[in-house]
Amino acid sequence: MVIRVDASLSIGTGHVMRCLTLAGKLSKQGKKVFFVTRDWPGNMAAHIREKEYPVSLLPALHGASSQSELQLAAEVWQEDAAETGKCIEGLQLDTEDILLVVDHYALDEKWERALRPMVRKIMVIDDLANRPHDCDILLDQNYYKNMEGRYQGLVPPHCRLKLGPKYALLREEFYHARKKLKVRDGVVRHLFIFFGGSDPTQETMKALRAVERLNRPDLSVDVVVGVSNPHRAEIERFCNRLSSALFHYQVDNMAELMAGADLAIGAGGTAIWERCFLGLPSLVIAVAENQVETVKALAEAGVVVYLGQHDQVSVERITDALQQLMGDPRRLVELSRRGIGMIEGTL
Repeated sequence: MVIRVDASLSIGTGHVMRCLTLAGKLSKQGKKVFFVTRDWPGNMAAHIREKEYPVSLLPALHGASSQSELQLAAEVWQEDAAETGKCIEGLQLDTEDILLVVDHYALDEKWERALRPMVRKIMVIDDLANRPHDCDILLDQNYYKNMEGRYQGLVPPHCRLKLGPKYALLREEFYHARKKLKVRDGVVRHLFIFFGGSDPTQETMKALRAVERLNRPDLSVDVVVGVSNPHRAEIERFCNRLSSALFHYQVDNMAELMAGADLAIGAGGTAIWERCFLGLPSLVIAVAENQVETVKALAEAGVVVYLGQHDQVSVERITDALQQLMGDPRRLVELSRRGIGMIEGTL
């Protein structure tokens, strides 16, 4: 399996993290996994290598300052396809042995068609449903009201669609934690804060200031910061000043921390399915436009409490929401039940 995926300060780390989960599952089946990723600021090539997967690092791209990394990548898709093709050739594998996985918002059917002759099958991981794909398998683990019809006309007739949270890519640690999961009683003693690997809009600091305003020294708080977070030092200093907060950096026991919490504050990315799987109620802030539709649908289904997009959510808004939820144990128990039900497909 060859995985084409990127991470950066603006793209975030979620794409790489879910691809690492997929890689781990297939590695256990005896498959060899290779990664191809671009040298953006905040890339996760070193982290991928730490997981003992070979990585081909594509050269950095430099464009106009107003261009986002995704815009740049979309404009040079032909160059990207050629570079990825060279990486595949370098593996010296039989074409019939290669599954190409692409998890990238800037790449579409043009890129996939260019690589098609070099591989046996192509799998796309997506959640935007905003562009056509030439693929054999498409995975979208997110929840939408019109889930079944979103990719109509965007994939070939033979493409197998894997849609919805029941296909969520979860690491083994979450399955182990689920087996030992405590019964949630709706009382909040432990709070969990995590906003992804980079948190470019500094939602972690907002959440911490909201916790400070609560003035609840009896409330313990686990704060997790990812490897690409440029504000790590500031967050750590704040946690050291807040006696109830414990700072964690690039942890390997995420499932354990989530399982031990009673309420979470987080983003609407891939971690939302980890929280649901463990029945962890959460206050959610959308940190990217592509998260909004899913989080709104989950809120309407009673699975999460949606506070809004990051630029519309203040410290006061988080504080008020925390006070309301912490005073409503029945609602917290129901959020927990519905989160598990969403993953199991029983809602």
